[in-house]
Amino acid sequence: MKLPLSWLREWVELPAGWDARELARRLTNAGFEIEAISSAASAFSGVVVARVVSAERHPQAEKLQVCRVIVGGADAPLQIVCGAPNARAGLVSALARVGALLPNELRIGAARLRGVESQGMLCSARELGLAESSDGIIELPEDAPLGADLRAYLDLDDAILEINVTPNRGDAMSVLGIAREVAALTGAPLKTPAMLAAALDQGGAPFGSGDAMPVTLQPGAGAARLLARVLRGLDNTRPSPRWLSERLRRAGLRPISAAVDVTNYVMLELGQPMHAYDLARLHGGLSARHARAGERLRLLDGRELELDQGALVIADENSAIGLAGVMGGERSAVEAGSTDIVFEAAWFKPGAIAGRARRHGLQTDASQRFERGVDWRGQERAIALATRLLLEIAGGTAGAVTTAELEEELPRIRPVQLRSRQLQRLLGASVAAADVEQRLRALGMGVRPEKAGWSVQPPSWRFDIEIEADLIEEVVRIGGLDSIEERAPAMAIVPRALDSGEVDERVVMRTLAARGYQEVITFAFVDPALQRQLFGEQPAVELANPIAADLSVMRSSLLPGLIAVARENLRRQQQRLRVFEIANRFLVEAGEGAAGARGATVREQKMLAGLALGARLPQQWGSAATPVDFYDVKGDVQGLLALGGGGEEFLFEPAAPRYLYPGRGARIVRAGVDLGYIGELHPSLVRALDLTYAPILFELDYSATFRANLAQFREVSRFPQIRRDISFTVPVDVAFATLSERVSVAAGSLLKQLNAFDVYQGKGVEIGRKSIALGLILQDLTRTLTDEDADRVVQTVLQDLRSNLDARIRE
Repeated sequence: MKLPLSWLREWVELPAGWDARELARRLTNAGFEIEAISSAASAFSGVVVARVVSAERHPQAEKLQVCRVIVGGADAPLQIVCGAPNARAGLVSALARVGALLPNELRIGAARLRGVESQGMLCSARELGLAESSDGIIELPEDAPLGADLRAYLDLDDAILEINVTPNRGDAMSVLGIAREVAALTGAPLKTPAMLAAALDQGGAPFGSGDAMPVTLQPGAGAARLLARVLRGLDNTRPSPRWLSERLRRAGLRPISAAVDVTNYVMLELGQPMHAYDLARLHGGLSARHARAGERLRLLDGRELELDQGALVIADENSAIGLAGVMGGERSAVEAGSTDIVFEAAWFKPGAIAGRARRHGLQTDASQRFERGVDWRGQERAIALATRLLLEIAGGTAGAVTTAELEEELPRIRPVQLRSRQLQRLLGASVAAADVEQRLRALGMGVRPEKAGWSVQPPSWRFDIEIEADLIEEVVRIGGLDSIEERAPAMAIVPRALDSGEVDERVVMRTLAARGYQEVITFAFVDPALQRQLFGEQPAVELANPIAADLSVMRSSLLPGLIAVARENLRRQQQRLRVFEIANRFLVEAGEGAAGARGATVREQKMLAGLALGARLPQQWGSAATPVDFYDVKGDVQGLLALGGGGEEFLFEPAAPRYLYPGRGARIVRAGVDLGYIGELHPSLVRALDLTYAPILFELDYSATFRANLAQFREVSRFPQIRRDISFTVPVDVAFATLSERVSVAAGSLLKQLNAFDVYQGKGVEIGRKSIALGLILQDLTRTLTDEDADRVVQTVLQDLRSNLDARIRE
């Protein structure tokens, strides 16, 4: 929000010494971030107020005029050649004298234009940086002091603060809102500007019209107040006065027409959005209601919407004429030729407006204010000011204000209790009771002292004051956040005892970091299209108010976020990547369709996911660049699985969910429970996602995977080991995990370690079979094993393999 300092000063007097920078510092310490301080106009010098005393056609150019210009005093008239269509005798305008410096470093010098000398330049608003475009030179009031410096006359050195108002402070999105804050900070009284005071005294204007616009409200639609007033006999072709147009420009809005400019001015000053309708285009009275099924609306920007059933609209007797709180409709728009209009001001529940603008790709000044909450008692004041302003500019007469109100749907702002002990505990500092009361009353709150503290009644414009902590924040805010002394917290810090049955998350993260992985934190909401590409059609938790169309569902896996990270890194020429994330995924269970369907519930599940892409090792001279493969990442995952002390309990079984390359993926199982998957991304997805390399992915159920085995004592044998090697062939689809299980069962307690040291397929081995060589390490706790003992174990193992796995011994 842009706030001209000159406008703020009409509402509150700033203390001596409070320039723009000091005010910005104070507001920042009160919770309002000042993003920038600028001047009302670009830098220029040497421009003065001047009067055109004559304007004659240039003898050599039809579109040029030779003007004689005076700047007052004893100076002789200056001859200026000007091409502006509005240059005429008697016009007071802006003259850049010889030597003047205009924006963009343009230096004005004496010149000859088509043989006629020109001693300066009459300036347009665009040439002085006061507007994006202009149709002629600036037109100043008749009584403007000739020869005066234009910057001083128009107060173009007026400071403009660009304020970042937090989403909970809709009340501060106006000159009045910031003025209230400044008054509380300084102790100065809040003033009522003369124009507003006059409008309130007269109800806005003399009543010359008997018209009254009927207004109605639909209960439960989200509109609790709706006010309207008819104005007749206007001349909307008259331009807004320079002071009003200039205030709009300094606040970041473009002047359009008198009626529209007035509604924008009122919104900026009082924080109450308004709308103007062409009375001739309305059919009957105004109402605020829910949109009907299939109802359509063409907005002021030309966009046509099919309204959601239940959307809040402003309508006449025929159809919707505006998306309430967001934008008006094209059918009822006020134009230059409009002579009779209707002003409308309303109060809408923030929840009825929130998200409506974004849903249709819109973001308007009105929606920003309504969805944060406006003062529900401020509509009469807004209509009174708008009426007086417009009648002064465009003439005409005004009818009575008609009001519809649903009292039971208006806000009920209840008192909030503030305890003095809690105030001191949360702040870590003492604040005198008198200071607490003074600060809260300065913010417009009602304060009643009680035994334990105070009962505080928030004002009608403060929707963010709901609990005791909100009041404590207000007390410290107005005192200045920089006034609180820094102290260490006075509390006992008791570390949580780590469950002996779980692996510390920090150990998991450090292990991955040691293996070259970096932690990332991605959004919990993802692109529904990407999630469907990976996992197909499956129930997903849909967001009611997404921040973007490609972030509209909650993730059912961490992999979409990691893949998005990989794509972004590849776009930035980062060809080697190792990332992981520990976070929750959101699963829809026990129902059909998206979350919210009857019977559907949402379960959060903590997961660990990782992605490896690019070369196996960083670029180096000692080895060729080899792409990372399944076994590289499997080794990383096995290192994680061993952290709980039971690495041998995990099995990698061949499996290929739809997003993994068939034959290059595995399911990870422990005690018959599926824990997750590891594998290479499917080639079709690699192409569809425009990835340079196929990433290797893994995802694990964190809680089930990192359940630690309790440490137990195991006696160490004092007797030597014996090794026996066996070699055999088995069908190619027999996994090592299956072999290991059979060997362990057959060998019994004497088997201490099993190694696979050779796997071969090719010449000399039947098609459809593979050769495997295993090393068996045998040991006993009570005696030295003999050759006969070892041979007996080997024969038992071989017999088991022949019977169960079709093993054939190689001699």
